[in-house]
Amino acid sequence: MSPIRSASIAVLASAVLATTLTGCGIGGEPQDTSPIVIAADLELSGASAPIGKVYQRALELKVDQLNASGALGGRQIKLKVKDNRSDAAESLRNINDFSADSEVSAVIMGSCNECAVGAARTIGDKRIPTIALASAGAVTEPVDQRRYVFKLAPNAADSAAALTTELSRRQIRKVAVLHSADGYGQEGLTALRRDFGKTTVRLVGAESVRTTDTEVSTQITDLLAKKPQALILWTTPEQATLAATTARQSKFGGSFFFDASAAGDLFLGPSARSTEQATLIFTQTMVIDDVIATTPAKAARRQWFQDYTARFGGYNGFSSFAADAVQLIADAEQRAGGEPGEVNRDALRDVLETAQLDGLSGPIRMTPDNHSGLMPQALTTLVARGGRWRLAG
Repeated sequence: MSPIRSASIAVLASAVLATTLTGCGIGGEPQDTSPIVIAADLELSGASAPIGKVYQRALELKVDQLNASGALGGRQIKLKVKDNRSDAAESLRNINDFSADSEVSAVIMGSCNECAVGAARTIGDKRIPTIALASAGAVTEPVDQRRYVFKLAPNAADSAAALTTELSRRQIRKVAVLHSADGYGQEGLTALRRDFGKTTVRLVGAESVRTTDTEVSTQITDLLAKKPQALILWTTPEQATLAATTARQSKFGGSFFFDASAAGDLFLGPSARSTEQATLIFTQTMVIDDVIATTPAKAARRQWFQDYTARFGGYNGFSSFAADAVQLIADAEQRAGGEPGEVNRDALRDVLETAQLDGLSGPIRMTPDNHSGLMPQALTTLVARGGRWRLAG
């Protein structure tokens, strides 16, 4: 049995996907065999290419799984991908192209916060439902100006709350933060300061890095001069591992705490020695092979982990968000109804706004007041042990 076919069986076992099943027509009605066209605006070159390629792989795998499963009746998903080159202007051009394509039902955008925020007005004007995999709150807020934009990524407030709880539990009092200079990094610093104010944890220093920076030694030197007990690394995965390595080379003996944005591959590679015992706040799917599959949702997550690993030779934690975006759009297409072959973007948007899914990333709930669907319960505490991430405890 192929990985794709076995994954399909696991996914079909879940109660969530069961609601999307369609028959061969009721009462003699013709079966809809029109394709579901999903467009993707991804960072396949430029500074953010590593995560963009992770998303592309995940989208292709999930589309293959759904198409092979028969869960969409006579319909198949067709994926159209464009490279935004990690550039907001190029991303906006892609969104304009996709919105002008009458076949496209919805768009999935990658991790670029500036791209999603910069395109928000156009997305609304063109009335094309879009799920962004970027983290910044401004991607979906204010909701009344982002009616067609949804988000699937860990929220800064949830990550900050989980980090603060873990710091307090371990009785760590002095903390320094290295954060990205973009909107999500600033949002995270604000959330950490707010949550620290409710505890005995004290922020002794904060430095920022641009997402394109490949050198962090100056910032790390300045932060270590504050004598922190722990460093929070709220950056890209590459910058976080570089910062940890630099700090260890500077004889830092304290603890590392990674925000969800610093997650990446399951195996830590050359940085394993520097990051040993580091703490990461992320979704359980990253370490689902440590978890007993006691529910259909957990079984589906384990199957996804195994299939992604089998096809690509390793696992990246962010892959599940892209897969869930495809699932949400496929489910919404089935529920939106309409004439066979009709693309009704407004109806699709309305369904997405109340979508609920026990997804590969964890529980997802969209509401008219909250277009950022990942629930706080999806986040858990992981620890770097033996060169890979493991479930803490």
